[in-house]
Amino acid sequence: MAITSKYQGDWSSAGSNAGMSQFDSSTGGDSPEPVKYGVPAVAHKEEKAVTRSKFLFFFVLLLAVSGAATATYLLMESEEYNDFRAGFAGLGSEVSTVAGQKVDQMFSALDSYSLFISSDAETDKSSSWPFVTISDFSKKSEKIAELVGLERPEIIACPIVQEEERERWPSFVLESSPVYYQESIENEGDKKFTVGELMNLTIPYIWSYGVYDGVSVPALKVENSGPTLPIWYMYPLGYPYLGKMARSLDMLEFLETANQFQTITLTHRPSLSFAQMIDTGEGPGVADAYIGSQIMQPIIDDGILVGVILLRLRWVEFFQNLNIDGLTKTIAVLRSSCNIGYGTDTDDESRNELSYSIDTSGAVFLGLFDAHNPKYDDHVVSRVIVDVDVDESELPDGVCVPKVTLDLYPTEDLEKTFQTSKPKLYTAVVVAIFAFTSLVFLLYDFFVGRRQRKFMDRIVRQDQIVSNVFPAAIRDRLYGHEKEGSQQDNLLDTLGGGDHTGGMPLADLFLETTVVFADIAGFTAWSSAREPAQVFILLETIYGAFDRRAYRHNVFKVETVGDCYVAVAGLPEPDKDHVVAVCRFARDCVKVMQDTTLKLEVSLGPDTSELDLRVGIHRCDLTTPIPYDLRSVKKWSSDSRCPPWGTKPLPALRRYHEYSGKNGEHFCSHPNSSLPSYSRLALGLRTFCLDSSEEKQDLRQGQRGDADLLVENQC
Repeated sequence: MAITSKYQGDWSSAGSNAGMSQFDSSTGGDSPEPVKYGVPAVAHKEEKAVTRSKFLFFFVLLLAVSGAATATYLLMESEEYNDFRAGFAGLGSEVSTVAGQKVDQMFSALDSYSLFISSDAETDKSSSWPFVTISDFSKKSEKIAELVGLERPEIIACPIVQEEERERWPSFVLESSPVYYQESIENEGDKKFTVGELMNLTIPYIWSYGVYDGVSVPALKVENSGPTLPIWYMYPLGYPYLGKMARSLDMLEFLETANQFQTITLTHRPSLSFAQMIDTGEGPGVADAYIGSQIMQPIIDDGILVGVILLRLRWVEFFQNLNIDGLTKTIAVLRSSCNIGYGTDTDDESRNELSYSIDTSGAVFLGLFDAHNPKYDDHVVSRVIVDVDVDESELPDGVCVPKVTLDLYPTEDLEKTFQTSKPKLYTAVVVAIFAFTSLVFLLYDFFVGRRQRKFMDRIVRQDQIVSNVFPAAIRDRLYGHEKEGSQQDNLLDTLGGGDHTGGMPLADLFLETTVVFADIAGFTAWSSAREPAQVFILLETIYGAFDRRAYRHNVFKVETVGDCYVAVAGLPEPDKDHVVAVCRFARDCVKVMQDTTLKLEVSLGPDTSELDLRVGIHRCDLTTPIPYDLRSVKKWSSDSRCPPWGTKPLPALRRYHEYSGKNGEHFCSHPNSSLPSYSRLALGLRTFCLDSSEEKQDLRQGQRGDADLLVENQC
């Protein structure tokens, strides 16, 4: 059996005869499968790891691109959204400020107008309240309208007429109306009606609307007790409604006006109400109903409430005349602390809101509800525009003085004006940067991969060369020793001996081996008369056939030196039948030599068949080293491997065989102990053996025992 230093080698089909030639075309069906070489397993493993790393890198890169693009888009979108919020906050603040100032101007203008009317009445000593006249009422009201920035306001002056004063009212109306009509026609430029026609349509007594057969009709004389509030002067003059002019109409028949009058009587403070109103200014018989507000301003004379001024406005016109640049689709919601339409407290908050859509082109009434989009709840800009300082404890139950709040909300159309293509543009730039980075990486990976493939092809070729030189087990140990040797080299380099040793050698001791030498007799003379190509064809053909026989008999080819073929059995994997294997191999080699030279005689010359084979066999123990030259990147020798050596003088045996051996015969050492009789018989040829004293013994064929016959059958 073999004794190894560290490792018991494996004999595989790809490595046990890795050194044999690959010229199999000349063989018959007895040749083994050709050795197939591929990328080493470690290369496959590394390639898979690299592939996984690439996929992981691209996956991470994809996630990074997606994350960066999403973050960029969201960041830019958030920036636009913040700009939108800030922009609307500024716009809403401007709108609410202008609206609040405009409402304040209306209250201030009415207060000034009431003071003017009161002072003008005091200067006229010939009349007293309620029978006083206001000169140029139309012109003065027109200036008030311009001051408050309204195009079509209704300004009405109403004196307070007590019950005992009603009898004088018709004569006062008939006396003062022609002058009032004439001034209004001249100031307003509307001459569709003459003064006489308007007088015919005027009811002199204080009246209210009545209902007959479900239809409202005018001219119902007021007979109830208490004060009345007839229309005294009106701007604009307007047109007859239901066949009558509105002069002398008692405004207290309307609930919202009655509540306002009650509040003013108690507080002497202005008041505001919401109500559905009728505009008769479009033409005869034409009425326009709308939701508006009525501001009631008291007229005080010597501390006594003597009349009121009513300003009736359309909120559509109010918002339309704000004159805000850049105003785009904003929802304006007017919220009243009182019920809209009745002027009294109510639990129905849905009637406390008016919604308008306003922009630079105008305003549109949306309805008696909150029309803003709930997603803009946190964008609201709110401002109180009407807050009459009234002590509610002074008011009777059921009377409410509204506090009006203006809430402004943006719309999607307004938000779109702040949206740009920046998010998409910046996102596209980020994606383009990552795409460019990926392209650069792919190009780099392509060139690196091409270089690695070239390097791997080189490694595979080197592995094939090493596999042809060494068995697979020795090759694997050689690869494994590279790392160990490199570590030891570093240590030895540090100690100053790295240039000589190179680590622990790979050397195994095999006690049971048999070596065979096969030498071509007459080769020197034959080759001297041949072309190099012919010499190569001969050696290639013969040694190729020997390689296939060695593979069949599990014999390891050691080397070929010129015309000498050296092989051994019993290593690198121990074989108890190593002697039999070598004998059978030697027998086949002699037979192959004879057959091959006969076949090649036609192409290589007539004396080719005269070449013969001398075979020498020796049984001994061997040591199989691998030189440092092969395991060091620092050194390389011309000898591809160090052949095995043993305790017997193999070189001397080889020289004796070459000079003393006979053609077609086998020469063996130690005939009794090394080559049993059945092994010698298995040669099938004349066999010469060398004993320990190097004497020849002629063993003739036919000297057989029972054991020899048994082995012959096995052969």
